[in-house]
Amino acid sequence: MKSSAEVSLYPLGENDIGPHISRFIVSMEKRGLETETGPMSTIVRGDTGLLFDALREAYEGAASELGVVMVMKISNACPM
Repeated sequence: MKSSAEVSLYPLGENDIGPHISRFIVSMEKRGLETETGPMSTIVRGDTGLLFDALREAYEGAASELGVVMVMKISNACPM
């Protein structure tokens, strides 16, 4: 099954959040997931199992460096 997720990552206490967001997006792309970056969130599409695994790993990677908030909406029915 394929799913899409709208994901927003918020690195806390950082003046320059760009590098953290970029690492997050690159980690999704390295897993073979399609990404579409917007000004407030990133859309990630692909195999549902891979998507969940990649989101977990990306969150754990960011959270190991600093405080973060990650907001997600996941669907198997929204436009893919």
